[in-house]
Amino acid sequence: MTGAAAPDSRRVVGLDGIRGLAALFVVVHHCWLMTFHGYPRNTGPKWLGFLLYGHFAVVVFITLSGFSLAVSPARKKWQLGGNRLFAQRRAWRILPPYWAALAFSMAVTLWSQVPEPASALPNGKSVVVYGLLVQDIFASPVPNGAFWSIAVEAQLYFVFPLLILFMRRYGWWAVLATSTLPVIAIGLLAPHVHVVYMLLRLTPQFAPLFALGLIAAGVISAPERIRRLPLQWLALLAALPVLVLILVKHSTWTVNHYFWIDILVGPAIALMLAAVATRRPAPLVWLLGTRPVRSLGLFSYSLYLVHAPIVVIIARKFVAPHVAPGLPAFWVTLAVAVPVSLVFARVFAAFFEIPFQRYRSWTALRDAVQARLRPVPTRALPIPSPRPEPTPAAVPEPSVSEP
Repeated sequence: MTGAAAPDSRRVVGLDGIRGLAALFVVVHHCWLMTFHGYPRNTGPKWLGFLLYGHFAVVVFITLSGFSLAVSPARKKWQLGGNRLFAQRRAWRILPPYWAALAFSMAVTLWSQVPEPASALPNGKSVVVYGLLVQDIFASPVPNGAFWSIAVEAQLYFVFPLLILFMRRYGWWAVLATSTLPVIAIGLLAPHVHVVYMLLRLTPQFAPLFALGLIAAGVISAPERIRRLPLQWLALLAALPVLVLILVKHSTWTVNHYFWIDILVGPAIALMLAAVATRRPAPLVWLLGTRPVRSLGLFSYSLYLVHAPIVVIIARKFVAPHVAPGLPAFWVTLAVAVPVSLVFARVFAAFFEIPFQRYRSWTALRDAVQARLRPVPTRALPIPSPRPEPTPAAVPEPSVSEP
């Protein structure tokens, strides 16, 4: 069908799985936040302390976004294929599920009268600000606590064509320099210059992460000597200093220094994505390729978009009044909110995400819907011709001589 997206046989194995697991981790992180208060302090059990760092799942999302978008240009000698076409495809892919999730979040939050933590109930201003994806610029009541990163990613789409141009003309070093040096300057000046400090609201440290993902996608068409490098071990080596720093400094310091921590952890994530693209390490690639994880990845965007109000309402309206605080409340919230979020997200994706993945225009989508709604014609059975009635035997007319 015209406009339908053909399946890509060259799709990088594992990326959907990484996306799905990261989205699931965010759901569990929000269950933790709704149970153990005092963030960024860890007020829960130490062995669950890693659930405090849901922010790093977004770091993975942003780096993975740069990688995924760059896979196709990397195979075509860093040719994007047109800025307008790129913008149209990104809007078609991102906006319909996002706007539908915004409507859902507004409706369910106003119906339940349970706002997001540290926010008032959303209002008309929330619809305008979040609908236009400027929530990191203008303050308004929050309809959905997960929406902040969607605005950041949308803004990064504007610089993606420029990064591809730099990659084609000057190489990876130009991409890394143009995306990282201004961000480092912002980080150094922010404590001293108020105007620069205001730029931190835009989370500019995500720009180098996005660029690192783009650069890592070069492994797709890299020479064999590059693809054979022990990328998985290099990723672990890059991650170790950051992990040690987090363990030594603890959660409050780490959260307050996410700007620098994000930049430091970016190379490890980019190397890990490159390793997975070369099918290493084998156990991780196998896990990411299993059917449940791949299926989770197919609706991970929907899961990320709709889970937050579900978790908040279940935790506050149903669990908190009836279950003891602490671990009992956490386990009950987890046991209820995760399955409900998964089921609802899958149904939501069937209407608002997956169709926009499969069909790339309104015409193709409309034709597909009409074809599905159209009744299936049944094959007409031949109507048997009526059988002729048997002709009765001739009866001789009575003769006049008979009585």
